[in-house]
Amino acid sequence: MASANEIKKAVKKRYTAIAESKSSGCGCGEGGSCCGGGDPKQAAEMIGYNVKELGEIPQEAILGLGCGSPVAYVGLKPGETILDLGSGGGIDVFLAAKKVGVKGSVIGVDMNEAMIKRAREAAKEYGFKNVEFRLGEIEDMPVEDGTIDAIISNCVINLSPEKPRVFREANRVLKPGGRITVSDIVTEGEIPEEIRRDLDSWASCVSGALPQEEYLKDIEAAGFKKPKILTESYYDTSEYDIDFKVKSITVEAYKP
Repeated sequence: MASANEIKKAVKKRYTAIAESKSSGCGCGEGGSCCGGGDPKQAAEMIGYNVKELGEIPQEAILGLGCGSPVAYVGLKPGETILDLGSGGGIDVFLAAKKVGVKGSVIGVDMNEAMIKRAREAAKEYGFKNVEFRLGEIEDMPVEDGTIDAIISNCVINLSPEKPRVFREANRVLKPGGRITVSDIVTEGEIPEEIRRDLDSWASCVSGALPQEEYLKDIEAAGFKKPKILTESYYDTSEYDIDFKVKSITVEAYKP
């Protein structure tokens, strides 16, 4: 498998191009993982985003990325402090900000300078006062211990070469009783090593995907109560000669 540094460079290159070109999707094909293809708003609707709510946030934040809609399942309450891992253009940050209200706050963390710049500009232009975008890696979150009520993430943790570390960091920053609700890509069956070594596939949310059982075990090992799968949907991989299935899941877990 490629080194962690090589993987991060490949991922950063892919999403910098998306942020700077104002294009949508992650280039892995129609219906592929972590992208909807075509019009970004239509792609967002296809993976579960509410049409009306999309119309109430900066359109620059809608890039057609993701594999689910974690904001729809996390049950946000007014006044809560929310953290979005791999916030990209800010779609989930802005949606969450509308739900937690002026007494709440939402922090987006992303390692990509171009995405942070894009999201900050949108927040300023549209007057979102309860959001903040921080440059940093989800394996080493720039967030204080025990300050977050809920964590969301949309098809980003699978991009990390150090997933157990991401979940340990999530546990660290959550308040006792806090929750994590993430949409992500997993597999049924093992991904062959030759695909694991493909950096383009890593950046397209495929090569880094773990078997579902391993993914859930990593969450538990980080100190969370037994995770619960809220949604799942399979991707059509019939055109590929592979022995594993790829699917999107939305998972919820609580910190004791």
